[in-house]
Amino acid sequence: MPHTKTRVAEIDWNLWQARDQATLVFVRRGDDVLLIHKKRGLGRGKINGPGGRLEPGEKPREAAIREVQEELSITPDAPEPRGELSFQFQDGYSMHVFVFVSFRFSGEARESEEAVPLWTRTCEIPYTKMWADDALWLPLLLDDQTFRGRFIFDGDAMLDHHLESGVRLNQARFGC
Repeated sequence: MPHTKTRVAEIDWNLWQARDQATLVFVRRGDDVLLIHKKRGLGRGKINGPGGRLEPGEKPREAAIREVQEELSITPDAPEPRGELSFQFQDGYSMHVFVFVSFRFSGEARESEEAVPLWTRTCEIPYTKMWADDALWLPLLLDDQTFRGRFIFDGDAMLDHHLESGVRLNQARFGC
């Protein structure tokens, strides 16, 4: 059944459960961050960080490493938790995302069936080509802050949000 609440405050987030658990990883190299141009799936055509859904029994950190390897042929070394994002879509779909940053990696980023790698200067991130929420929390990640966000979307349109920075993250939830 579709979820029709349009305000973050209308949802009891203590009872809310996401249909999918996923990860995002932002690999840093000096003043650059590794983004992707997504070629398929949710967010196709948008710029984002690499990541994807957790497989059954997989911990978020394990999924984060696997997804970056699959999408870009590189291996992030010791990705660090930075945030949690909860998304509720008007059509009923929901997702909880564990966000990581990695300052070290091995390999060379290559295009895959899922993504084109884009090393981008942090001052030139194309927020207008990304999900609307990214412009709110990605600057926090780039400033080494932790965060927790809740978002309501209708398709690509963000209807409402609540974002906290400087939150204490439960490392065990991230598989650390």
